[in-house]
Amino acid sequence: MTRTGTPTAAGAPPPAAAPPGRFEFAPVAAVLVREWALYRRSWKPTTFAAVVEPVVMLLAFGVGLGSLVGIINGQPYIHFLGTGIVATSVLFTSMFPGLIDTYVRRVFQHTYDGMLAAPVDVRELVTGEAAWIAAKAGVYGCAPMLVAVGFGLPASPGMLLVPLIACATGFGFALAGIWMSALVPSIKTMDYIMSGLITPLFLIAGTFFPIDTLPPWAQAVARLNPLYHCVELVRGAVFGLGADDLGHLAGILVFAALMWCLAVFQMRRRLID
Repeated sequence: MTRTGTPTAAGAPPPAAAPPGRFEFAPVAAVLVREWALYRRSWKPTTFAAVVEPVVMLLAFGVGLGSLVGIINGQPYIHFLGTGIVATSVLFTSMFPGLIDTYVRRVFQHTYDGMLAAPVDVRELVTGEAAWIAAKAGVYGCAPMLVAVGFGLPASPGMLLVPLIACATGFGFALAGIWMSALVPSIKTMDYIMSGLITPLFLIAGTFFPIDTLPPWAQAVARLNPLYHCVELVRGAVFGLGADDLGHLAGILVFAALMWCLAVFQMRRRLID
């Protein structure tokens, strides 16, 4: 019997290109429950890697380099950097799982073949996977900010928005990773993405220095970077929101919507077509 309730003849092959049914949230919730069960077995090493790396980066640059830099945009450098590294942490904790874990589950473990045998379609599968990764990124991304608070960053009510900003950004980057995992011909070619795309993304996002110090052409490129919009939103939430932050929020939402469409399209080609 198909998901829509239409009986099928015994032994008859399923239709080659059955149109997707209605998007449902119950299968998305089922994917999230499965991810939670897996996470409970491996949360310690996952959390250690996700939290320690950005914190070490913050301490190395913020304390060491901060003694030389001093003040940037009216803020001590470690406060400026601590809010920016939130976005870098979100990038790493969402893009890498979306890229690598999805590829391993699809190609080596064939996890998705079993999940699609249940009443779950590709849209719900992709949404559930990305939503779980985004939830983790929203939590882990706050670690550098909390360290910066320990170094004198004033606490503010706007900090409560940071996990939501990190989650929305993580959702977009998780979907980008899922999309690219379905594009690459082999796991070795992911090195091109890691070195050629991910590294430039966090270097020109305004994390370590304001982008207005860059040449005009580089500033234009940086403003197309969704990670830059995350950096500006986080700093706005911590130091004070402004009218420009509506544009940064729109940039993150448009990026996530575009990545969802691309991820669903490419994963459907890999898993069904």
